[in-house]
Amino acid sequence: MNDEKELLNEGELLLLVDSKDRRYLLTLESGAEFHSHSGFVEHNELIGMQPGLKIKSTGGLEYLALRPTMSDVILKMPRSAQIIYPKDIGPMLVAADIAPGHKVLESGVGSGALSIALLRAGANVTGIELREDFAQRARKNVESFFSNQVENSRYNVLIGDAYQSLEGSNYDRIVLDLPEPWRVISHATESLKPGGIVVSYSPSITQVSKLSEELSHHNFAMTETQEILSRSWHIEGRSVRPDHRMVAHTGFITTTRYLGV
Repeated sequence: MNDEKELLNEGELLLLVDSKDRRYLLTLESGAEFHSHSGFVEHNELIGMQPGLKIKSTGGLEYLALRPTMSDVILKMPRSAQIIYPKDIGPMLVAADIAPGHKVLESGVGSGALSIALLRAGANVTGIELREDFAQRARKNVESFFSNQVENSRYNVLIGDAYQSLEGSNYDRIVLDLPEPWRVISHATESLKPGGIVVSYSPSITQVSKLSEELSHHNFAMTETQEILSRSWHIEGRSVRPDHRMVAHTGFITTTRYLGV
């Protein structure tokens, strides 16, 4: 007998995958329908079922129905800004050494991709975002991913300019995704615990160079920068080769430790 907690419920996210590995993210809603070029699938046919089932649309196209992974959600969720890709989010969590209960400051939050990963790792996240529309999108994406189960005390997005000041103090970690991260460093020292970690994500190596120079003037140490390249492989019988396409450069991850005053 199936555990009711394992069954698909109204209000949760679902991933439909067709035979060509095209993926569709939807929120289950009683009475709703998922439409594609091959007819539609009624949500009621999925609600209350075990994930992993196969279901056909009215046009005969078969889908595999699964609960999405965090990576699936991040790649498919609505965006207000360019997201940080899953291949970089994992290394960023490790570089920042995120653990349950850590007090983390994130600026800017964009569409909430990194916020989701930080919260799932157990951090308490305060976001600073310059644009209200970006902040609203991040909040909605976080709420959708966690099905409204994240307490307000665990995630709070404030409207403000991180280049001018940072909200709060005594943070364990500061995570930056900003065009000019070096402009935050001089006052980040007022908000970060001694021994705390700053992780910055930058698309351009010139951004990294300016950031590293600024860090050298404010008692930071062990500064490192890395780039993550991801290449998948085609494996089918004896046909084994790298895929023709790969996710190469997306951004640079710079990590540094604050030594205190």
